[in-house]
Amino acid sequence: MERFVSVTPWNGAPFATWGPLDAAGVDAALQAGAAAAADWAAVPVAARAAALDGLAAALRAAAPVLAAQIVAEVGKPIGEAAAEVEKCALVCAWYAAEGPALLAPVALRGGPRAVTLRRDPAGLVLSIMPWNFPFWQVFRVLAPAVLAGDALRVKHAPSTQGCMAALAAVAARALPPGLVDGLRAPLPLLPAALAHPAVARVTFTGSTPAGRAVAAQAGAALKRTVLELGGSDAFVVLADADPAAAARAAAASRCINAGQSCIAAKRFVVEAAVAPAFTEALHAALAAFVPGDPRDPATRLGPLHRADLRATLHAQVQASRAAGARLLLGGEVPEGPGFFYPPTLLLGPPDGCPAADDELFGPVASVFVVPDAEAAIARANRSPYALAASVWSGDPARAAALAPRLRAGALFVNAAPASEPGVPFGGRGDSGHGRELGAAGLDELVELRALTVVS
Repeated sequence: MERFVSVTPWNGAPFATWGPLDAAGVDAALQAGAAAAADWAAVPVAARAAALDGLAAALRAAAPVLAAQIVAEVGKPIGEAAAEVEKCALVCAWYAAEGPALLAPVALRGGPRAVTLRRDPAGLVLSIMPWNFPFWQVFRVLAPAVLAGDALRVKHAPSTQGCMAALAAVAARALPPGLVDGLRAPLPLLPAALAHPAVARVTFTGSTPAGRAVAAQAGAALKRTVLELGGSDAFVVLADADPAAAARAAAASRCINAGQSCIAAKRFVVEAAVAPAFTEALHAALAAFVPGDPRDPATRLGPLHRADLRATLHAQVQASRAAGARLLLGGEVPEGPGFFYPPTLLLGPPDGCPAADDELFGPVASVFVVPDAEAAIARANRSPYALAASVWSGDPARAAALAPRLRAGALFVNAAPASEPGVPFGGRGDSGHGRELGAAGLDELVELRALTVVS
């Protein structure tokens, strides 16, 4: 059976291998997870919250080691990796502080009977996770699941099994044995895992095609799913915006994790009156992201994660140029080892080319010039992806009135899209369904039950 391999993204050298489970091993891991969930469900909510506080402390204590593991397998700059670990601690602390009140039974009104709405543990959650944020993607589910009284098994990406092992080890310092663990299931065994009777919930983060497959398999087994899929977020710059400030935020959003973020701004839709100034400022801001060794604290742009991902990105850039997009910056594969790709700026990609229609998972920014705000909304909504979107304006009230017309699951005014512990996060359309984080994310991982008592 094929083994999982960890590869150093800045030089292409493999450095660790991991053996996958067989069918019996997958079954045993899921059965153990269900047993751990049953035990944990009996623990009072206050004790679960205290365990999450302990996990936040354990994460912070191990942060240097955990961040180094992210750098080693993903290629993310060390500063970003450290910030990812801290964000995981923050989400644990948020659910520890706010979660118990969210789980408290609620008395319902409206009839002669006494009815209480309960939020009870769902059981075992199976999460299928990607490589790009190997800790944060997991903790967006882990923290609410643990607070809810659930257990978690994580089928992590083949290339980030070291991160999963480190994550499970730090979780074991604060949580009961077996409550959170990895599931090294090879792809052929995934349908059986999704249909396994021990699994109560399924969450998936990854590409839209893979999400469709997971949803179909889980749906056939009547399992509820949360899908956080791809994104091609629109970043709308109105004529009254500060072009320099918007451009700085645009470049930072586009280059986080070398552009390998679903929620990163990718399509920059700019009113014509401010387009020249914005494009010039964006060019300068992108050019400041110089690719380098991600272990160096001064590095702001690391390599892409794999060679095939870089090849796909470069092919998308070439196809967009051939279709008529103007290349203003980058767009060439550098010589030397590793999977580096330079910040790249495209102007005016026409409909039908990858930069206009697809998700470009790398540091490539596409600028679309439109005549007015109405055209900006129409252009922004042309994509099938609908994860997040932002509007930039010198008049925040006007931008806030326009933003709800954008077809996206999360909306921002004068801020780049980002996820936060207490704010529901998720998409529409090809970007998935369901919500993570906040109260809405907790409700995805519990059983909502009405208790009616007749005296």
